[in-house]
Amino acid sequence: MAAEIESVPQGTVTSPEGFFAGATSAGINKKAAGKLDLAILFSEAPCVAAALFTTNRIKAAPLVLSQQRLKQGGAGAVVVNSGCANACTGERGLAHAAEMAKLTAEGIGILPDDVLVASTGVIGVPLPMKRVRSSLEQIILSRDGGHELAQAIMTTDTLAKETAVKVRVGDSEFTIGGVAKGSGMIHPDLATLLCFLTTDAAVEKGFLKKALKKAVDVSFNMISIDGDTSPNDMVLLMANGLAGGVPDDAFQQALERVCTYLAKSIARDGEGASKLIEVTVAGAPNLAEARSAARTVVSSSLVKAAIHGADPNWGRIMAAVGRSGVEVVESKVDLYIGDIPVVKAGRPQPFNKRGIVQLLRGREVAISLNLNLGSGKATAWGCDLSEEYVAINSRYMT
Repeated sequence: MAAEIESVPQGTVTSPEGFFAGATSAGINKKAAGKLDLAILFSEAPCVAAALFTTNRIKAAPLVLSQQRLKQGGAGAVVVNSGCANACTGERGLAHAAEMAKLTAEGIGILPDDVLVASTGVIGVPLPMKRVRSSLEQIILSRDGGHELAQAIMTTDTLAKETAVKVRVGDSEFTIGGVAKGSGMIHPDLATLLCFLTTDAAVEKGFLKKALKKAVDVSFNMISIDGDTSPNDMVLLMANGLAGGVPDDAFQQALERVCTYLAKSIARDGEGASKLIEVTVAGAPNLAEARSAARTVVSSSLVKAAIHGADPNWGRIMAAVGRSGVEVVESKVDLYIGDIPVVKAGRPQPFNKRGIVQLLRGREVAISLNLNLGSGKATAWGCDLSEEYVAINSRYMT
């Protein structure tokens, strides 16, 4: 039976039954006075949980703590801050992360081991724990508090990223919601992103882990803004089961839709970005090579700069796919910018330069490559590279 999936109006991470959230301004980020920067996400029913973490070998204290706790079981809550990454802070950082979890647990009445911790912001700076301690007491949890959480995790983001979908399959009905943050230091295999996903579906832990990995592979692992990967990346999925059991395929489909929406929102909101770039590679020998080729093209600084300037320099796209490490036969490659063919069977095609420039000036730019070597197909997302990106990252701490 086909699943009916519809977007929840004003959907967020607390749209699924039984989830609550809230946030406050703790003054952790001194450059953004009054900004929400400390938040809690809580489920009134115990959750099974799964998470994926950064591949960076330098891992922030909150990630180390959360990884350890997820090995022991599920999760009942998450406490998260922005403005300070609590990374490269040694034993002191681990103690601060543990204290954040302990204070959160005491405030909502659960065990400290059931609280996970996440942080994002400047690396190498200790958390201002005096502010954190007093501010945690001020957080009021509510059913619509997911909107506050989405704002509290923002750093250089220009807009909150949140969504939810309701799914109906026969007599079954469940909801998946999520919030995410990310704008810079974004690259495939996670990035400076935090993502918290929730569902009221009853899902077995083993399947939950597999479903999350598959969803992340087609979404968050297919975005790139600047080629850097943070010590703080975390994608967490909590399922409290209040809606009952659901078909695995319907759950997977809905989860991938939520993750893809949030991933594209991150790519669209890249630091200094003015355009979303979508690169689709078809005809690769297999899925892995299609993904690698698409990610290489969308990550190319030369491609990103050309698109920023609406320069129809398609040779940069061909060069990027050629160095991607995947099998490429030049005489078989087709390349389209938007719906305009610029290369067919490896041969340049005559095209209206003004038409291409007009496409490149749009808010969304689509690039399609067909390697004509197999059935592998994948899509990656990124953004243009602007002068503003350099400006933002040249004054991040000053």
